[in-house]
Amino acid sequence: MGNIKYRVAAIEDLEILYEFEQGIITTERPMDPTLREGHINYYDLKELVESDQAEVMIAEVDGQIVGSGYAQIKNAKSYLKFDRYAHVGFIFVKPEFRRQGISQGVITHLKSWVQSRGIIEMRLNVYSLNPGAIAAYEKLGMVQHMIEMRMEV
Repeated sequence: MGNIKYRVAAIEDLEILYEFEQGIITTERPMDPTLREGHINYYDLKELVESDQAEVMIAEVDGQIVGSGYAQIKNAKSYLKFDRYAHVGFIFVKPEFRRQGISQGVITHLKSWVQSRGIIEMRLNVYSLNPGAIAAYEKLGMVQHMIEMRMEV
């Protein structure tokens, strides 16, 4: 594998980022029976790329964009010990580049950005039916915190 480089996403990267988003949705659709059929979007990627309250990170190998992720600063609930936190999402690595530490590198770079903004808490959502992702996040020091329950009525 070539050198992995990490950089902040630009508007010119949106086309591949939209492809990554659909890759995430394709992977997660079998885990979530509540997702609508047909084309959906999770993120407003253009807004995230342009926001000063978010950082969209890209991983490149030999000039090819192979991975992504973002951190977005959000206001915390009034009962928490901190006023703001960073929500992490859009973690994606092309299948042929997985298991090479790329997602960990993206998150490490996002963590540095979050810390530079004075934020002390990072959170993300992951499906309970995605043990590979859970293990990768735990390897980075994240801990399971809350389980969301649901039922059809």
